[in-house]
Amino acid sequence: MSLLRPPRRRRLSLTPLIDVIVLLLLFFMLSSTFSRFGEVDLAGAGSAKAGAGAPPLFLKLSSEAASLNGAAVTLDALAGRLGAKGEERTLLVSPSGDVTAQRLTDALVAVAGVPALRVVVLGGS
Repeated sequence: MSLLRPPRRRRLSLTPLIDVIVLLLLFFMLSSTFSRFGEVDLAGAGSAKAGAGAPPLFLKLSSEAASLNGAAVTLDALAGRLGAKGEERTLLVSPSGDVTAQRLTDALVAVAGVPALRVVVLGGS
């Protein structure tokens, strides 16, 4: 007669579980970003305030060119052309239909450093 012994219980090893936790921790640490993306402040055309000061500036933006108050300008020279005058001014940006979001963002970043400038983006034409 053979006596049946209950099966032996093996100790549960926590090493694979710890390995999985470390791998997950590394994955989430490496895939997340701690830097904030640049923010561009702008106002929609409906929220623009009528200013009693200087008349607004008009920037016509297309995929190939840009013009400030009718004069051709590059995005690199745009901030210099706007200047740093003390009074608050409004810049109306009118993107044409072929302007990409990146091109519009490049233009907004180019004017972001100009003090006392309120940027209003008009609907594309």
